[in-house]
Amino acid sequence: MNKEIVFKKGSTWFLRAALIVIIAIVLALCVFGVPSIAWDVSEFIELPSLQYPIMLGAYLTVAVFFVAVAEAFRLLNYIDQNNAFSAQSIKALKYITYCAVAISAAFAAGMPVMFMIAQKDDAPGLIIMGMVIVCAPLVVAAFAAVLRKLLQNAIDIKAENDLVV
Repeated sequence: MNKEIVFKKGSTWFLRAALIVIIAIVLALCVFGVPSIAWDVSEFIELPSLQYPIMLGAYLTVAVFFVAVAEAFRLLNYIDQNNAFSAQSIKALKYITYCAVAISAAFAAGMPVMFMIAQKDDAPGLIIMGMVIVCAPLVVAAFAAVLRKLLQNAIDIKAENDLVV
């Protein structure tokens, strides 16, 4: 078997394994962490009715995250099938970009709660940590958008070369 094929398959399997570990961590946080964190936050800022909106926002964000992970798995399948330079890959990267922006927007919508916690606890560094959490998905979105643009350029160049020959 060709060494390049073995390396490519190994690297995509490694990425799949990493995604599965991330999925397991997120699921564990959803089951055990989100309800207790929502309860603790709503009690800390003395707004018990805020528990359910916090949980709803967290679970909606996780749902969008799983859409992005499904698209990442689809993209890895395209790479394994030697269809990395295809319209389907561009579409998967577009969905990953949209999901990352949506996750960032959801975290930004939760920043007022973070601000109330920071005020109550007198912890201004918490706002900076919240901004890091908001900006991290934006970095993923920017990276996916750049990859999508590069992939589109490569497909265009390949199409031009196919027409020339």
